[in-house]
Amino acid sequence: MTESGPDGRAVDRLPGVAELDAGRAVRRGIPEAVYGQGKSVEQLVAIATALRGRADGRTALFTRMDAPRAEAVAAVLPGVRWDERAGLLAWPGEPPAPRGGLVVVACAGTSDIPVAREAWLTARHLGCRVELLVDVGVAGLQRVLARRELFERAAAVVVVAGMDGALASVVAGLVAAPVVAVPTSVGYGASFEGLAALLAMLNACAPGVAVVNIDNGYGAGHLAAQIAHANLDPDDQRTGQ
Repeated sequence: MTESGPDGRAVDRLPGVAELDAGRAVRRGIPEAVYGQGKSVEQLVAIATALRGRADGRTALFTRMDAPRAEAVAAVLPGVRWDERAGLLAWPGEPPAPRGGLVVVACAGTSDIPVAREAWLTARHLGCRVELLVDVGVAGLQRVLARRELFERAAAVVVVAGMDGALASVVAGLVAAPVVAVPTSVGYGASFEGLAALLAMLNACAPGVAVVNIDNGYGAGHLAAQIAHANLDPDDQRTGQ
């Protein structure tokens, strides 16, 4: 059932399940996302059905999606793309034409790849040019320095790291672009499931570091996309062109 919200925008009301913000893409320039974890398959199918009924061509993202949830949504939405490692499902599956500046997503180690892929895919499906760098942690600093030219071309950099979380400070000290830091829950016991990396990133001495929550690749990719799109005309941002 579609109704008008307080701002006059359309709201898809699914009683007992959700109220989908149909006007978010117009209002904010970036469409909504559906957090899959904790939702039942039936709830996700109801949400996907409402999105299919809208069919306005804008991207819809489903995050934290396991195989049963992804398969159920794929049966409702034709042409989805699900990345198992990132747990992210996009509809339509093909990313929109890129616009704005370059986003570079760099992860410290191979174990950080799932979170890095969530950030990478989020930025891609929100209309950015994105490069993904894997295994460039500070244990081998030459790997970061070898990619410095790419970092310097970025409008925004997402740094994904667990353990000591030091990579964010290193990158922020090398480049002019804002750094979005993502602590991950990768590490031994004293990492406290990502808390050590989170605190290290919050205490970064290099300025220009913004920190999202532990393992929040979606939030990092979203913020980086907003930064990369900041040089667009305001009308283009609102319409997603």
